[in-house]
Amino acid sequence: MASLDIPALFHAAAEILIREDQRISVEYSAGEARIRFPTTRRLARYLDVPHYYVLPVFSMMEEKHLVRREERVGISTTGAGTMLFLDVIRGSMPDEAAALLGEGTIAALAALHSSAASAP
Repeated sequence: MASLDIPALFHAAAEILIREDQRISVEYSAGEARIRFPTTRRLARYLDVPHYYVLPVFSMMEEKHLVRREERVGISTTGAGTMLFLDVIRGSMPDEAAALLGEGTIAALAALHSSAASAP
């Protein structure tokens, strides 16, 4: 069974979105870009663990303001979660991520969130 922690779920999400789906949904709002996460059931299936093992880690991710769950909408990253997602793809699948998103998109997402983090 896979070790379940926040980095493992972000890595699994990146693998699902980039390697399997080859599609990432990004929603832009004032000063923030959110990346749509796979469902908790899909992550559990991918990690080959029972669904109820994933839920406590998602609760921790919400408490740390890395993701937000919205009724009937799904799960998406916050600004901090988007930065963590970008760190994961840069570290573990940079070529595949750049081929899918383009270096310009990755750089723009990082710049959006790094400037928001440094704003007073």
